[in-house]
Amino acid sequence: MLRALALNCTLKPSPDASSGELLAQQVLDALAEHDVAGEQVRVVDLDIRPGVEADMGDGDQWPQIREKVLASDILVFATPTWMGHLSSVAQRVLERLDAELSETDDEGRAILAGKVAVTVVVGNEDGAHAITADLYQALGDVGFTIPSQGGVYWNGEAMQTTDYKDLPETPEKVASTTATLARNAAHLAKLLQERPYPAPPQG
Repeated sequence: MLRALALNCTLKPSPDASSGELLAQQVLDALAEHDVAGEQVRVVDLDIRPGVEADMGDGDQWPQIREKVLASDILVFATPTWMGHLSSVAQRVLERLDAELSETDDEGRAILAGKVAVTVVVGNEDGAHAITADLYQALGDVGFTIPSQGGVYWNGEAMQTTDYKDLPETPEKVASTTATLARNAAHLAKLLQERPYPAPPQG
C-alpha cells in the first residue's frame, strides 16, 4: 500500500479548527479510495527551527517530519492564503526541504525523486493560483513530481469572514478536483514505484 503525508501549514495551533486541515483530509480520504494510507501533521504544533539543514539541533523537531516525508510516497502540501501569499509556516517547510537537494539514494538519484507532491490552498482572498505555482516550482526543485491537475484550492469572497470549514457542504468543483487530484497522484506514485527515474551515470 502506498503512503501519503499531509503537512498542514495553518497558522492555527491545535485544537483550533483549520480549513486547511479539512481540505487536506478530504484529499487523504480521496487517496484512500486508491489504496493510499495517509496521516496528517499540523506543522505549527511542532518546534520547527529556521534554517536549511536536515537538523538544526537544540530541540528542532523537523527531523520527525523529515522521517515521515521520507517514508511516504505522496506529499499533500496544504497552506492557507495570507495577504495573497502562502503562510510563513509553509515557507519554513520549503526552506527545510531545501536540505534534501544534496541528499541522494544508493544509486545517486535525488532522495525525493521517486515521490509525488500535490497542493492544497484555502483562503478567503485571492492568491491560490500564485501560491500553487510557487509550490509547484519549489517542490519540483527538491525532487518531487507533480501529477497532472495536482492542485486543489478554495477561494472565498474577498474581505468576508466565511472560511472553507464554515461551508454547509463541499462545493462540487472542489470535490471533483479533489477526486481527480487523488486519482492522478495515486497513479503517478504507483508508476514511479514500479519504474523509478534513471540513475545518473557512475564514475
